[in-house]
Amino acid sequence: MSDAPHVAVTGAAGYIGSRLVADLQREHPDWELTALDNFYLGQVRRIGDLDIDHADIRHREELEEALDGADVVVHLAALSGVPDCDENPDRAYEVNVQGTENVAWFCRKTGAALAFPFSMAVIGDPTEFPITTDLDRDPLNWYGRTKVLNETAIEWYADGAFPAHEFMVANLYGEHDIDGTTVSKGTVINFFVNRALAGETLTVYEPGSQSRNFVHVKDVARAFGKSVERLVEQHEAGETGVEKYEVATDEDPGVRDVAETVQRIAREERDLDPDIEMVENPRSGETLVDSFPVDWSAAREQLGWEPQESVESSIRSLLGE
Repeated sequence: MSDAPHVAVTGAAGYIGSRLVADLQREHPDWELTALDNFYLGQVRRIGDLDIDHADIRHREELEEALDGADVVVHLAALSGVPDCDENPDRAYEVNVQGTENVAWFCRKTGAALAFPFSMAVIGDPTEFPITTDLDRDPLNWYGRTKVLNETAIEWYADGAFPAHEFMVANLYGEHDIDGTTVSKGTVINFFVNRALAGETLTVYEPGSQSRNFVHVKDVARAFGKSVERLVEQHEAGETGVEKYEVATDEDPGVRDVAETVQRIAREERDLDPDIEMVENPRSGETLVDSFPVDWSAAREQLGWEPQESVESSIRSLLGE
């Protein structure tokens, strides 16, 4: 029997998960990897020489069979984003709440370590800065509420049973490539870039000054890779309990500023001239603060992680011919 660590990733066909699996294959070719997804939104079916197995985290017995033998579970499967959770509240409850508890219960029974992302949405409308995981939880929407339930549950499940890392992840952007397949998601920066490439107007929700902290999907995957390496050591040492980290950057521009950056680079790189239009904000459950600084020093100090991508360079790469 191999002594190499066995790492399982749920949501492995998705935006972050597929990048993480590819990173782990490259950085730790001797490790045993299990990749799971129910393909609700997953964009890939195979990563390198590894097939992604079908598993639904809502079905506990099926899940536990799929995770059997794992030393570390990176739980990325979720119904993510405010609109999907608002439109499908029952599914959000089943996947985000019950599904995550199924994963945490497996870890409690087996001692497997757990890495899990929650969202800046748990903070709601912040009044203290910089943002840290220590701030009070006051979510403005059902998506944020499911993540608060996840965060709290994992603390209780992990206590005295397994080591866990919980990550407060900023707003993602960018894309990456898996064996010739481009993996992307309709986040705000990607949305603006795609509109510019299509010759369409960049629509900005009023007031436009609302700020978000942005982090590239490749950097988020790298953070989870660092987490897995630490969790392998903590699992072997018999450590238990939760550590929390912010995965963010020093970039927190306003949404209109982002649109103007896309507009400028589209002119420079593609000779395109997209218009910008302010439109009524259809979302009631989001913060409108005009500054969103995040203290991500814990990830740097404890995990040795730092972001490598930037908003401007990523937009230029996405718009480059």
